[in-house]
Amino acid sequence: MDPKVKGYFENLESKDKNLQYEAFNYIISVTREPVDWSYEVWDRLKSELTNKGNHQRSRAAQFLSNLAISDPEKRMLNDFPAIWQVTYDPKFVTARHTLQSIWRVGLAGPEQRGIVIEHLVNRFLNCKAEKNYTLIRYDIIQCMRNLYDAVKNEEIKQKALELIETEEDLKYRKKYMTVWK
Repeated sequence: MDPKVKGYFENLESKDKNLQYEAFNYIISVTREPVDWSYEVWDRLKSELTNKGNHQRSRAAQFLSNLAISDPEKRMLNDFPAIWQVTYDPKFVTARHTLQSIWRVGLAGPEQRGIVIEHLVNRFLNCKAEKNYTLIRYDIIQCMRNLYDAVKNEEIKQKALELIETEEDLKYRKKYMTVWK
């Protein structure tokens, strides 16, 4: 890992919120493309998924989601459940940030994409008892759209449209459809 990236990881622990924010944004931006240092931080990030601090949990989940494309050993196939668990975080903002980024795991390959889609579909169909379930459903549909736009797999689009059709409330069905306009 080059010293610049290492410095940004160190800045995540800074007391200065601006430095933390700058570090977060930098790491997110560089991990949108494959990097050769993913395993230097992988285990630490995985352990931070259960950190008592919600910012640490959120950042770890988002970073690992981005690092899935830098995972030739396919660790994500075993580690995905730990990231998915953060989508149920007690802090809704942490859960939501994780859910909004988890689609990136699907960019790593067909196996990872299958796991992501399976979890998103299951959650959409079974989240009605959750608080803010309409936001969760919206984020799921948006995740599917993001993944579709990236990989152009028609099955993803069809599955998302089928999920939208299961929404009984016309108002929300229309809202979810705006993602596909």
